[in-house]
Amino acid sequence: MIPKIFKHYTWHKERTEKKIYLTFDDGPVPGVTEFVLDQLESFGMKATFFMVGDNVKKYPGLAKQVVQHGHGVGNHTFHHLNGYKTPDGLYVQDVLDCQNLLQTQLGVDTRLFRPPYGRITKSQYTRLAPGHEIVMWDVLSGDYDPNQSAKKCLEKTIKYSQNGSVVVFHDQLKTKAILEDMLVDYLSFVQDMGFETDILR
Repeated sequence: MIPKIFKHYTWHKERTEKKIYLTFDDGPVPGVTEFVLDQLESFGMKATFFMVGDNVKKYPGLAKQVVQHGHGVGNHTFHHLNGYKTPDGLYVQDVLDCQNLLQTQLGVDTRLFRPPYGRITKSQYTRLAPGHEIVMWDVLSGDYDPNQSAKKCLEKTIKYSQNGSVVVFHDQLKTKAILEDMLVDYLSFVQDMGFETDILR
């Protein structure tokens, strides 16, 4: 229902192509992002990392590793702001600050923007839309939910994955244990089902 109302956001890609779009939010974070990069490399898969500017500033070398491995990069605000709780001017400036850092630190000029928590107001969208593609998702792994086991997370993510799905994981400390338990199994599922992975463009 929500994707039908908010058609101007990207929820998934072309359903006729047997592709899965893996995305990782909130990084880069030492001890987690490297794990994700290693698993993706072992499967020969690509993903898009929606980075928090403050983490790029803290860990520029790790952010550069993501780019060097051939993965895509998107903007996830500088301070992981909730759009519903942030004045428009401050929110938009935070997005632009992250954008500037991605350009100067990583040499990445991306139009891809994912609002933290999926929360962005209509007025914030209106101000950002001319220069950004607002990327949501159609498969939310729930790796951040302490009440959800790795097994449940894996089962749910597999159940809803289909052609063109944009799948959300998080490369952050509170999801580390879940990722270490289920990411390899999910990537094996993607491989076994014959899905190609691609970065968002």
